[in-house]
Amino acid sequence: MLYEMIDGIKCYAPSLAFQNNDFPSESFDELFAVESKNFWFVSRNKVIRSLVKKFFYKKNERTNKFLEIGCGTAFVLKGLSDLPYLELSGAEIYLQGLTYARRRLPEVEFIQMDATNIPFKNEFDAIGAFDVLEHIESDELVIQNVYTALRNEGYFFISVPQYMWMWSKTDDYACHKRRYSRKELIAKLRASGFKIKYASSFVFALFPLMILSRVFSRKKQSAPNVHPDNAPELKLNPVLNWVFGLIMKVDEFLIMAGLHLPFGGSLVMVATAVIVHKASNPAIQVNDKLQSLPVQVPTFQYLRV
Repeated sequence: MLYEMIDGIKCYAPSLAFQNNDFPSESFDELFAVESKNFWFVSRNKVIRSLVKKFFYKKNERTNKFLEIGCGTAFVLKGLSDLPYLELSGAEIYLQGLTYARRRLPEVEFIQMDATNIPFKNEFDAIGAFDVLEHIESDELVIQNVYTALRNEGYFFISVPQYMWMWSKTDDYACHKRRYSRKELIAKLRASGFKIKYASSFVFALFPLMILSRVFSRKKQSAPNVHPDNAPELKLNPVLNWVFGLIMKVDEFLIMAGLHLPFGGSLVMVATAVIVHKASNPAIQVNDKLQSLPVQVPTFQYLRV
């Protein structure tokens, strides 16, 4: 696929590099400033790292290619960067996010890309999409593209917000298109040919407080006002942030122990691309079987004669 070079970055969707409707571009400045301190981002990184090590990393002692789509400022990739045998790369639709990503990991290759049109096939051993799918209207198309970009039995690591009834002003500001149910996400992954290896809720121990926060914010704000100031999760009191970080260690411990948490503000999943002759879905596999019968056709034709 053709690309355009902008500021030294390969841009596969240059028309979307500066403005689109999937994410507020002004968020990157704030994200870069708070991610390394905010309890949620720090805890999520620990969970992602543990899942990568458990399901993917320990089974592969050769160099493996890992792509994060929607990498933003590369905070997640930074958390994986000390693992040997991983060749990391990141993709983001906004060039502004990649400016911070290159500052954080100057040795990693970053590209600008639209996840609904991934320009790779059979290229990566693992792909991650961490709180990305909910921003994209055509999320099933992204999942299909990820399947195509993965090598045989490649891994797909995912996190998404959970429960539509937990919708808040923060979702509006972040340009979310949906919050997921576990059943919905599993169904969409399986429809594209993925096999689910692990599924769990996240933000489990703090979930009661999260519900109270949502109820309180709805009562407090009667009119929509989608603005960065309506994302209080990013601007916590330092003491409260520290306390929440301690509570989140419960989630980290239970997920690292392999338990499947029943409820929480987010979902984390690990899936593998079940590929037979690189068929993208069961229907194509059936066609492959039909195409293996040409030798029998002349026989039947001869009998008719």
